[in-house]
Amino acid sequence: MLIVDNDVLLVERQLRQGQLICPSCGAVLAPWGHGQPRSIRGDLGARLFLRPRRTRCSGCKVTHVLLAEVFWPRRADAAVVIGAGLEIAALGMGHRQVAAHLGLAEGTVRGWLRTFARRAEDVRRHFTVALVALADDPVMPDAASSAFADAVSAVAAAHRAAAMNGRTSGGCDEWPHMLTVSRWEFAGRAIGGRLLTSSSSAI
Repeated sequence: MLIVDNDVLLVERQLRQGQLICPSCGAVLAPWGHGQPRSIRGDLGARLFLRPRRTRCSGCKVTHVLLAEVFWPRRADAAVVIGAGLEIAALGMGHRQVAAHLGLAEGTVRGWLRTFARRAEDVRRHFTVALVALADDPVMPDAASSAFADAVSAVAAAHRAAAMNGRTSGGCDEWPHMLTVSRWEFAGRAIGGRLLTSSSSAI
């Protein structure tokens, strides 16, 4: 799985021109058909349709799916929807309140929150490092009431720093384009969609 730009035409051009690199071995990715189309829930109840591009590495021959940053792997809701839920939960609300606010099933939201809570320290650490790398004069977020809330604050701070970096320097090569994506699209792309994975490995 490789998280890429939301612009389908741009990604296809990058793929055809050999600009997309295998995350496993660093060789060039080549077109390899498409995955099955599906839809996910977007903001305000919108439906977003996805037909993932499949690729094959020219080096190790492993196949990879290209997933637009608006989506997160194996989730039925868009990054911005899940991120909104995480931000509400960081204020101290439980999964039932978050689910009611978003109009989603309690079990769905409970799964997000439990998974993010398990990865919260890794997320906080990763985006604190990103903040330091991106900001000329980084300001660390104030300590929050929980590790969960600290992680959410770190994502927001790193996103702000990346956006400011893009405004002042014309872009940042190592991070996604920040002037057009939400903080949770940024976060998912920055760590390969692993914000809500069940893996116990560090980010």
